[in-house]
Amino acid sequence: MSTWKGRDVLNILDFSRGDLEELFELAKKYKEDLKNHRVNRILEGYVIALAFFEPSTRTRMSFETAAKRLGAATVGFTSGEGTSIEKGETLADTIQMLDSYADLIVIRSKFEGSAILASEVAVHPVINGGDGKQHHPTQAMLDLFTVTELFGSPDGLTYAVVGDLRYGRAASSFLLGLTRFNPEKVILVSPKQLRARPEVLMTLMDSGIRYHESDLETALEEADVVYVTRIQKERFPDPAEYEKVKGSYRITRGLLEAKAKNGLKILHPLPRVDEISHDVDNTEWQAYFIQAANGIPVRMALLSLVLKGDEL
Repeated sequence: MSTWKGRDVLNILDFSRGDLEELFELAKKYKEDLKNHRVNRILEGYVIALAFFEPSTRTRMSFETAAKRLGAATVGFTSGEGTSIEKGETLADTIQMLDSYADLIVIRSKFEGSAILASEVAVHPVINGGDGKQHHPTQAMLDLFTVTELFGSPDGLTYAVVGDLRYGRAASSFLLGLTRFNPEKVILVSPKQLRARPEVLMTLMDSGIRYHESDLETALEEADVVYVTRIQKERFPDPAEYEKVKGSYRITRGLLEAKAKNGLKILHPLPRVDEISHDVDNTEWQAYFIQAANGIPVRMALLSLVLKGDEL
């Protein structure tokens, strides 16, 4: 029996391995349906609210596409501009309004805790599309689904997570998501100012996952999966601190030819700046475009499970 129906999706840690495997099975089916142009209108008559207070391309458009592929309608906005927030309306009031219009709310905000607040206000389910530097659970879901597709399972692999591990919510959520599986080990590669937050490391430790810090070249020699993130200028409270660390890492085809472990795959939640050279795009190491495309079937599966559950 599904445990998904009506659930809020706020933190990847709220979901068990069994939950995620159920999600992945349905996402796999939807991916096959999309490939073969099979139409599924299971969410006909539902309305999904997309409350994006922060810029987004992949997350917003994949949720919108996922909803429409399943027959649902969407309403919403792509920034706080043009909404009553500009007039001083509180987030709670905005969410209450959307809750009366829609059957599910996807929220994205630069303010930590926004998704939790929305879930406390709304009667209908709330999905966290990314809030602050803490959580991006649906990104972790599609990341782990991609690893499952590429390797058969997230288990037994060595992972290198590279870049902004302090402010990057995608990297943090990916690391937290790994605790639901059995990786061989995790290698952390970041400038010292951007090391993973203590609570993330504590969760890895409590889950029995071995991790250590290293440099990029050594990580490439050991890792099966390299999860790269950009240094996020918009997350830095002090622009001068960003200037000290921007461009810290750059993965090129030449570097991979010299150092990459056989079978290594590179993931990136995107957008990228200069941390992965474009000459990697057409190589066997590239998996970030596959990862981005997987956002649609995974979010189709997520919307279906949260709204329909046992009825699927």
